[in-house]
Amino acid sequence: MQLPIRCAFALIALFLAHTGFAPGVAAGEAKSPVVVELFTSQGCSSCPPAEAYLRELADRPNIIALELHVDYWDYIGWKDPFAAHAFVERQRVYSGNLGERYVYTPQMVIGGRTHAVGSDRGQVEAAIKSVRKQMSPGPSLALSRDGDKIRVRIGGIDSNETFDVYFVTYDAEHITKIQRGENRGMTLTNRNIVRVFEHVGTWVGKPLELTVSLAGMKGDGGCAVLVQEQNAGPILTAASLPFSPQ
Repeated sequence: MQLPIRCAFALIALFLAHTGFAPGVAAGEAKSPVVVELFTSQGCSSCPPAEAYLRELADRPNIIALELHVDYWDYIGWKDPFAAHAFVERQRVYSGNLGERYVYTPQMVIGGRTHAVGSDRGQVEAAIKSVRKQMSPGPSLALSRDGDKIRVRIGGIDSNETFDVYFVTYDAEHITKIQRGENRGMTLTNRNIVRVFEHVGTWVGKPLELTVSLAGMKGDGGCAVLVQEQNAGPILTAASLPFSPQ
């Protein structure tokens, strides 16, 4: 008995799903989510609108939204509890790459390729759309969790370049009553606040597996892996893994 063509295709798709090979996600076939990094500070009076916008972006399935707090506004009266100088250094490298002579907040860097004022929704939306068009299909990237271990699997594609592999953890949400500084009296809600941003390896086009231990790491919301051209260049591919409540 011959199966109708549509039925045969449905059975093939079902078989692929059960064997772990979902169509459209193999290396070189699917585009990565767009990574949006917001450089912000609780001491910056112009940052709350950008942080509210990032919370909306974080709900989109095709975007990985990360909030990185910088420390250069701490001197004006409020020390941001989530700020890290390493994020300032990352922002400075981006600024040099993207033709800026200084760093500022709120700044959104989109895909490592371009930037926009984080509260300018029209500019950011246009940048996300542009970056998505520029992105080429990258290698497959899968994250899985076993206790306090995260396993990272990166597929292989033809590539002569070397890419940095970054492991990121983030807190789901914090609500902070600001006591001093420009935002004194405000209650700020911050989401996807980056707590760890570590270089965990390099990828040169061949399949790669890494295991990262969460022991001692902050970050209750989830983790992400970014495969990025060296010197904070364009992000080739990325994936995130939300943490379930323990």
